[in-house]
Amino acid sequence: MLRLLTAILLLLPALGTTRASALESNRFTSPRDTASLVSEVDTVVPGKPFRIGLRLQLAPGWHTYWRNPGDAGAPPDLQLTLPHGATATPIDWPTPRRIAEGPLMTYAYSGDLLLPVTITATGGDTAVRTHAEWLVCREICVPEEADFQLDLPAGTGQPSAQAPLFAALARQLPRPSPWHAVIGNDGTLLLQGPELTPATVVDAWFIPNASGVILDSAAQPLTVWHGGFTLGLRPAKGFQASAPLTGVLSVRDRSGLETDVDLNAQPGAVPVPPPAISLNRTLLLAFIGGLILNLMPCVFPVLALKVIALAGAPRGKARWQAVAYTAGVLVAFAGLGATLLAARAAGSATGWGFQFQSPVFVAAMAWLLFAIGLNLSGVFAVGSGLVRTGHGLATRPGQLGSFFTGLLAVVVATPCTAPFMGVAIAAGLAAPPGVTMLVFVVMGLGLAAPYALLASAPALGRLAPRPGRWMELLRQILAFPMYGASAWLVWVISQEAGPTGVLATSAGLVLLGFAGWVLGITQNATDKGRRIGQSAAATAALAALAVLSGIATAPPVSADAAASGAEPFSSSRLAALRAEGRPVFVDMTAAWCVTCLVNERVAIDTTAVRQAFAEHHVAYMRGDWTRQDPHITDYLRENGRDGVPLYVYYPPSGQPQILPQILTENTVLSELNRG
Repeated sequence: MLRLLTAILLLLPALGTTRASALESNRFTSPRDTASLVSEVDTVVPGKPFRIGLRLQLAPGWHTYWRNPGDAGAPPDLQLTLPHGATATPIDWPTPRRIAEGPLMTYAYSGDLLLPVTITATGGDTAVRTHAEWLVCREICVPEEADFQLDLPAGTGQPSAQAPLFAALARQLPRPSPWHAVIGNDGTLLLQGPELTPATVVDAWFIPNASGVILDSAAQPLTVWHGGFTLGLRPAKGFQASAPLTGVLSVRDRSGLETDVDLNAQPGAVPVPPPAISLNRTLLLAFIGGLILNLMPCVFPVLALKVIALAGAPRGKARWQAVAYTAGVLVAFAGLGATLLAARAAGSATGWGFQFQSPVFVAAMAWLLFAIGLNLSGVFAVGSGLVRTGHGLATRPGQLGSFFTGLLAVVVATPCTAPFMGVAIAAGLAAPPGVTMLVFVVMGLGLAAPYALLASAPALGRLAPRPGRWMELLRQILAFPMYGASAWLVWVISQEAGPTGVLATSAGLVLLGFAGWVLGITQNATDKGRRIGQSAAATAALAALAVLSGIATAPPVSADAAASGAEPFSSSRLAALRAEGRPVFVDMTAAWCVTCLVNERVAIDTTAVRQAFAEHHVAYMRGDWTRQDPHITDYLRENGRDGVPLYVYYPPSGQPQILPQILTENTVLSELNRG
């Protein structure tokens, strides 16, 4: 017992060092962090609010906590002593980060942190005394505390040396939510707004203001559709189905920007969202599509030759041939996937990262699907030359011949794959590269599976269907999903390029229909007849390509810019306005940029900002980068940006000012008043 008491007495001094005990020049320093009390002004105007803040400069690896620390931790606490009549607001908390600590989830800060409060003093000189307590953690947690004092004389409210810290804080605070929010009794959080679409929202997560409301460490499954999304929250003991749910919602868009909003979700019924295709379902559809490809008339004859050859082959040799055939199929499908990824990467490098926002791309896809439908309907045939070229390789005996049979099966299947390649192409355009390749490989496994199965059990060959007219009938039936998809893409054109775009796309469909028809009726003619048909088809196809220029120049149907009082951006117009001495506010945005759209709703398209534009005679110019305008791309690069949003204010005289990407109404108004 005596030894235990001695050990406790020896530990007491060490335990005492875990709390701050030394304060030098209004600053506390430890190996873990540096704390100080800072103000945005050096002098105080009686009756005019000003801000002070606890600044924590945390050492690498250390963090402190938000007002709701999550599964562990404790938030910082400020106890203010103010002059008589002065008032202070609670801490204005910046958006925290989610930090996983083993099985726990905490909401915390690292790096340089400012926790501000707003003070309004009624008298002259203002002395602010603060007792601060906070917890810092890494592998261990250390509670710290310190006392600070600021003596601010009465004056004109001149900004202090720390004022830029408070200006930068505006980009870290969550903004009011522009979206309709509902929380269901099962914890499903529904958000609705025109900016929320699969083309814009990549990720989202919710952090509640109060602890014990949701299971912080649980996953939050995201389901996005056009006009909204849901987050699947896991209710905890403190969850009340009849009470609103408040907290911070973070949304990350495809440009990588994060939008943080204060959310107040009201209880209510959450409708069932449109069904989303999971990865497992995508892979299943890819495998089934590969299986069905074996029944296509352009694949079945090639495969039948190898199946017949299996009849007299030894079991072991047949299995190795099946392995070689499967390898050939997978190599071919992997090549298709790699080609698609390379096209996507090249497109992204040239600003083609949002293909379906381009009416030219949508029209080209509509034409491609229509041409595939014509091929499936038998209007014309492609692939016969490839079959003749590869037949010699495929009919070689042994494993080499089986390998080339697998390659050939994929090549000649290309005209028939469209009804089943849709899921793979969709994954290739939207999914990570690893998922894209996986989908293509699984489709290849589906195509190779029947041959591999027959090689393992040749007796099953008796169950295989015999070639017949049913194959051609199946092929023709599969043309109609292609026509339907093409019609849907024409509707998409109507939303992006209006009646002019629809007319141009329809004209291209007619030209492609003529090209397919004339190619088909001359394919079995004499050499001269074939050349005439091919020339006529090529002429019609070139005419269709010429139509694309009309679609590219078709005016967008959106009238948002006009409705908001903005005029379309052009460099010449900007130069003319500046020559007149008019102030100009340039807003570079895009339909797929959530941050841009939220900025417009909460910081630009507001009554106060509109009035300020009118009072200062500001010309408001908006550049829409949704369709990858090269002039806007050049302007972005001139200002050191590769993407949107970009906000530039040109005062009547002086240098232009680039505003933060996360805008607030006060930021815009302050810049206008300064200019």
